[in-house]
Amino acid sequence: MKKELKIYLASPRGFCAGVKRAIEIVEKAINKYGAPVYVRHEIVHNKQVVDELREKGAIFVDELSDVKDNSRPVIFSAHGVPKSVPDEARLKNLSYVDATCPLVSKVHRESEQLYKKGYEIFLIGHKNHPEVIGTMGQLPGGSIKLVETKSDVENFKATNFKKPLAYITQTTLSVDDTAEIINALKNKFPEIKGPIKEDICYATTNRQSAVKEIASKCDLFFVVGSRNSSNSVRLVEVAKKAGCKNSQLMHSEKEIPFQEIENSNTIGISSGASAPEKLVQALLNNIKKDRKVFIEEVVVAEEKVVFKLPKELN
Repeated sequence: MKKELKIYLASPRGFCAGVKRAIEIVEKAINKYGAPVYVRHEIVHNKQVVDELREKGAIFVDELSDVKDNSRPVIFSAHGVPKSVPDEARLKNLSYVDATCPLVSKVHRESEQLYKKGYEIFLIGHKNHPEVIGTMGQLPGGSIKLVETKSDVENFKATNFKKPLAYITQTTLSVDDTAEIINALKNKFPEIKGPIKEDICYATTNRQSAVKEIASKCDLFFVVGSRNSSNSVRLVEVAKKAGCKNSQLMHSEKEIPFQEIENSNTIGISSGASAPEKLVQALLNNIKKDRKVFIEEVVVAEEKVVFKLPKELN
């Protein structure tokens, strides 16, 4: 007789509108232009998605200098690129399609507007993340100061800043951690200006809210997603903070911890914004082999956001 197991499925989970759009851009480009189509960096941070697109005819490169055939189109990833990248593409006469998520593009536009108005800009984000590199690369070097932690804020000297101050953020951060950094900035610089609508995107916020709703009820929590996926890694942190100390990232190379599942009565499952739902279902099917599973889907928001494709692919 199989032992009973309660599973809470977080909803929303998995693909967001920006990820769906980016994947569709690659697929449509292959259909329109034929294979191969080059993609600069991973289109989204998920190994299975990248592998499947590679099989369809996408060639992933680190830089435009790695493109072997300049007659083929290049797609820029959903995370956004510095201005130098399309500039380089034009110099090389490369045709390109920009798959930057529209919510990342919004942050790019904010940075440009603030710069034109004479603001000193802080970007709250993670160093070396492609989105942060892309956002900082919208403006001349040194125009944006990166803030990763509250202690970074404490290290700034108020007297060093002669211009008015403003902040923008990466779209895939921890909502709570970012709020703490924003409060630290506001305490230190009371006049600092923030975005009219917060930069952390709806999908990041919703997925974190869903995890918070169920984590404290769970003995074990799984987030399906890649190790280089910022929003997936944040979900693990959120689950731990919300009360499930044993929260784990289920990435492509991680084996399912059956012994830990055996020792659990309640498990929570979510997935990052770049993780396909079939990976969640595969995990569930593996768990069901040994346990009598009761699933409860906990829905905190309905997502109806859809982004248009670039006009060159219509």
